[in-house]
Amino acid sequence: MRYVTRLTLIFGAIWALLLALSFGAAFFSLRAGLETHVLHLLKDDAASLAKLYDSGTTGKLPATGGTYISVYDFSGEPLVLDEPDHRIPAEVITTADQKEPRVYRTPAFAAAYITTSVGVLAVSQDLTFISRLTRNMARTATLAFLLTLPLGWLLVRFGVRWASRPLREAAEAVAARRGADLSPIPYDGPDDELGQIISRFNDLLAELRRSRERERVFLAEVSHELRTPLTVLMGHLERLRKNPADEGALAAAERTARHLTRLVGDLLALARGEAERNVNPHIVDLAELAGNVAAGFPGVAFAARSHPEVLGDPDRLVQMLRNLVANAVRAAGRPEGVRVVVGDNDECTWVEVQDDGPGIDPEVLPHLFERFARGPEGGTGLGLAIAKQIAEAHEGRIVVSSEPGRTVFRVELPGLEG
Repeated sequence: MRYVTRLTLIFGAIWALLLALSFGAAFFSLRAGLETHVLHLLKDDAASLAKLYDSGTTGKLPATGGTYISVYDFSGEPLVLDEPDHRIPAEVITTADQKEPRVYRTPAFAAAYITTSVGVLAVSQDLTFISRLTRNMARTATLAFLLTLPLGWLLVRFGVRWASRPLREAAEAVAARRGADLSPIPYDGPDDELGQIISRFNDLLAELRRSRERERVFLAEVSHELRTPLTVLMGHLERLRKNPADEGALAAAERTARHLTRLVGDLLALARGEAERNVNPHIVDLAELAGNVAAGFPGVAFAARSHPEVLGDPDRLVQMLRNLVANAVRAAGRPEGVRVVVGDNDECTWVEVQDDGPGIDPEVLPHLFERFARGPEGGTGLGLAIAKQIAEAHEGRIVVSSEPGRTVFRVELPGLEG
């Protein structure tokens, strides 16, 4: 069953129930009001006639408007009975009061009776007119109900279709989509719950588009990163084939192979999450470890303000620092523009990798450590994503500050006492 049909049935049933309750309330209110009014008039007439009888002016009776007057002795036997069908039982008459009229009621008639000096006076009136009136009203209400109900259902149907139009259009737009279409869902409705859902859905589509674009750029960059060293490696191997004793070609081939090994390792680590899972902690001298990493990039400056120790995986920490230094060298354009500094304070142990490159674009900075995000000054960004994973695996973090001429990647790790 369609959503609009379900809503129409639900609200149509509510409409029918409210309509029936309204007509029922009006019917019973009218009947109760008429009966109450008649009884009130009968009591007034009985009280007024009792005063006349007690004053001895019984010949001057007011018009009763269709009422009947009866007089009973104090034992309950009728002395005057205008309407035999309106006789009140003797056991009821004997309960009459001299001060306030009492009421006796049957489905056919109602009477008010009161004690006077000549006996018990009763004023009665036929109630069948109320039954006739309410029956006529019931027929009219039923006819009105039968006429109003379909009109109400049509209005409910129209209202539901109008209110659900944005939802219907959005559903049709989603149903017509192909898997590759990630454009926003059009919506021109109010900013209600549905509008918020569609807005959030469009945000997710935008994120998917960005992820797809990052993946496309990532694949292109990885292809380039792999193709270039492979071409270089093939060249060195060709030189070695021609001259097996060429030690320079052999050393260059080894460096290129190591670079390829690191790149493939980064890809595997990022894909498998190994940087987060495989941590083998040891007590590590952070200054010694960072100094060794800096020495692997001739020209990179190193300074140790202290020799703090941390509990961490030496291989992972070396991988993290090597990725940060390689990123800084690429950003600065030369190793001499990079400086590695180690220190500690009361809060943490830290390593800073500084470079004097052009800085990082403010639009790139928030996405710097995301998977498939393009790294500053080109590159795949794999190294930074893995560095962040390794820092978090050691309960630490990496913070970045950048401006033209100075960029600092600061790794903060808990010390042994932290």
